[in-house]
Amino acid sequence: MTAGTTITHGTTAEHELAALQREHGRPLFALMLRLSDGDRQRAEDLVQETLVRAWQHPEALRADDFTSVRPWLLTVGRRLAIDARRARQARPAEVGDAVLESARVCGDHAERSAAALDVRRAVRTLTPEHRDVLVLVYFQGASVAEAAEVLGIPAGTVKSRAYYALRALRRVLPGYTADLR
Repeated sequence: MTAGTTITHGTTAEHELAALQREHGRPLFALMLRLSDGDRQRAEDLVQETLVRAWQHPEALRADDFTSVRPWLLTVGRRLAIDARRARQARPAEVGDAVLESARVCGDHAERSAAALDVRRAVRTLTPEHRDVLVLVYFQGASVAEAAEVLGIPAGTVKSRAYYALRALRRVLPGYTADLR
């Protein structure tokens, strides 16, 4: 589309927009591609938006003041690219599905806290002898021999108390049975 292209009833006709695309589309796309850091899809969107602006403002395409509409198109496209870049910088970066699939899964602290409270309540229901063995062996990491020495009981008694304590916890905490094996 060059100077003097006729505009019908204040809007450009489809064939005039097609001519505008044919004549100025490649240079416009090249500029948008450069301004969008090589992102072809974003560049295509910017070209499309620029042409929509041309369709919305046919008075700007009346080229009485200049010999070509290309400078107007390039200016509009550049401003749209700048606005798009500012909008992307103003909001958090978008994350694709591939990034989410490879992201490390972090446990929910609320669930861990609730589970810890449940286990504490369940341990309080044990007899003091069973509780002492569990605390030493499972929570403090003592060996059977070390727990036997600290408690002053035989190692076999430590093993049996640990067994019965875990069995009692399985009954009290049915949802946690896989963790108690």
